Amino acid sequence: MTNRETGRHKNNGGSSIPFRMNFLFIIVGLLFAALVGQLAYLQIIYGARFQAEVNRTDNTVETNNVQRGMIFDSTGRVLVGNRSHQAITYTKGVNVLSTDMYKTANKLGKYLNVSTVSLTKRNAADYYLTDVNRLKTVESSVPNIKSFSVNDRYDKALDFVINHPSRYRLTAQQQNAAAIFAKMSGAYQLSTTYIKDQGVTNSELAEVGEHLGELPGVKIGTSWSRNYPYGSSIKSILGTVSSEKVGLPSDRVNQLLSQGYSRNDSVGQSYLEEQYEPVLRGTKSQTEVDVSGTQITKEVQKYAGQKGDNLQLTINAGFQKRLQALVKSAEQGAGGNSTGTYAVVMNPNNGAVIGMAGVDRNPSSGKITDNALGTINNAITMGSVVKGAMVSGALMSGVISPSNSTLTDSPINVGGMKKSSWFNHNGGSNIAVDASGALEVSSNSYMMQLAMKEAGYNYVPGAALTMNPNIFNKLRGYFNQFGLGVKTGIDLPGETTGLQGPSGFSNIGKALDLSFGNYDAYTTIQVAQYMSTIANGGYRIRPHLVSSIRGTSSSGGLGAVKDSVTPDVMNKVGLTKAQLNVVKQGLYQVVHGSNQYKTGGELSSIKPEISAKTGTAQTFYKGGETVTLSLASYAPSKHPQVVVALAMPNLGVNAESNNMALAKQIYAAYWKMVESSSTTAE
Repeated sequence: MTNRETGRHKNNGGSSIPFRMNFLFIIVGLLFAALVGQLAYLQIIYGARFQAEVNRTDNTVETNNVQRGMIFDSTGRVLVGNRSHQAITYTKGVNVLSTDMYKTANKLGKYLNVSTVSLTKRNAADYYLTDVNRLKTVESSVPNIKSFSVNDRYDKALDFVINHPSRYRLTAQQQNAAAIFAKMSGAYQLSTTYIKDQGVTNSELAEVGEHLGELPGVKIGTSWSRNYPYGSSIKSILGTVSSEKVGLPSDRVNQLLSQGYSRNDSVGQSYLEEQYEPVLRGTKSQTEVDVSGTQITKEVQKYAGQKGDNLQLTINAGFQKRLQALVKSAEQGAGGNSTGTYAVVMNPNNGAVIGMAGVDRNPSSGKITDNALGTINNAITMGSVVKGAMVSGALMSGVISPSNSTLTDSPINVGGMKKSSWFNHNGGSNIAVDASGALEVSSNSYMMQLAMKEAGYNYVPGAALTMNPNIFNKLRGYFNQFGLGVKTGIDLPGETTGLQGPSGFSNIGKALDLSFGNYDAYTTIQVAQYMSTIANGGYRIRPHLVSSIRGTSSSGGLGAVKDSVTPDVMNKVGLTKAQLNVVKQGLYQVVHGSNQYKTGGELSSIKPEISAKTGTAQTFYKGGETVTLSLASYAPSKHPQVVVALAMPNLGVNAESNNMALAKQIYAAYWKMVESSSTTAE
């Protein structure tokens, strides 16, 4: 039985082994099939996604800056150009360690000298502690260093080095390497920064070029800086560009980063350079970089980049230079408490600014500084130049008409307060004048009477002035239609709206001062826009400095026009042709009228004939009485082609014709340098 049982057991054991092996093969087969299926699924369904991920990791795009667009004047002369410089650059690789940059900086420092002026204590300490042995030595000097985390240990070591400068002083060679190391450390992965962008010597170029193989990421390149062939007096209008060292302006950094800038990029940071940054910046070059570990193994340029487009301005460079010189000369002869002189010359028919010049003066020291931007951001109480807008408002409101506008100029007496015209202080020269005549003789009394009529106030000499204070808003509303007291919209950042004096019933007497220009303050560009609106038939046109955006020719000059600035009408003043003619006639009579009290007779020698409004405001500087002289004019009188506006604040009280003397010089320069008067119809 035992044998039978034994034999039976042998037979059973022999048949179970193949069964188990077959079962294992089936399981392995199923797993293998599942693996193949999963691989196929991943390849077919997600293959493109994974390939893109691989490409993103191994193939990266490196970008480099290009040359900024240039700025030209109306005749094609270069106002802002680019000066090229040989440069040493550094492109930070992928996952590059501080110790790698430390080694490269030390090697590069043997061949290249950089400025250490901006090397901070932190920069020097970071460089010193990047050496592992130095770090360990310093940490051993810090009390209780082992009680801190790894990151905190480094911070403690950093503080220790900074607080013990005599113990860890760098040699001159080490400072040079530390400055290089700081620039490298500030770079982003696969971004390019300048190690030295100006003053690279031929010897340095040769030495660095010979050892590039030992200097990962270091290259020889080109940098650009702005230059100004026509001098720096116009630079305040053109604006500035931040340096690579300074990088993006802190107040705009997030906005610019979102637009594709790097932190160390140069960017327009003021005026035209800022306003037209998207045009001038160009498009960065793109290089596809293959990376293996931390090493760049291959670079293929995919896009060479495109230089920024150029700006062509409405400004005539030669005339602008002359205008600035005339303004400065006029200010040098002013003396006293004079605080500056400003002038704007523009085309009234399209808003093109042909020249804008200005100087500031410190009355205490007499020092004069160029400030063309004072024409858009310096608010000045202009005086009688605004009377053309005042008469226009009265015509539009219906209190006078072209056929019924005669009033008697006599001193105004309200509640014991007396105000009068310059020629009739005591009432001994009372004369009847219509609207045009009131402009001719610059009658303050006439303007005050218009204000009272517009307010619906029945004037009784000696009675209290009980006008409705809404008259402030009414007068300012008419002034605004011409551009006085509102931004002109010029294509420069930083324009101001001017200054409004307090209103309300407690200041109701000031409404009379407002009517003849001795209360609110305006900018010179606003006065130019106001006079342009009258000259062109009632259209308030936005002033502009840029006439077109242009490409670059094969020779590096102005290329094809890509975009042009067309006249932008901001509003149409609500004057009829007959009403506007009343104002124009008055401005003509200011210069060419027959009344003995006309204010602009000195300008009658200007050819072609001009129409104008002079202004004299009673002003104060540090408690002392001064006068501000101004002028708004256009020429020729019949077919206006040019407007000249100027302001000279805080002159001595005896100043009389400084404004007209300067205007005559400006017109002479314009007809000589910009447009021939012989080809201009009067």
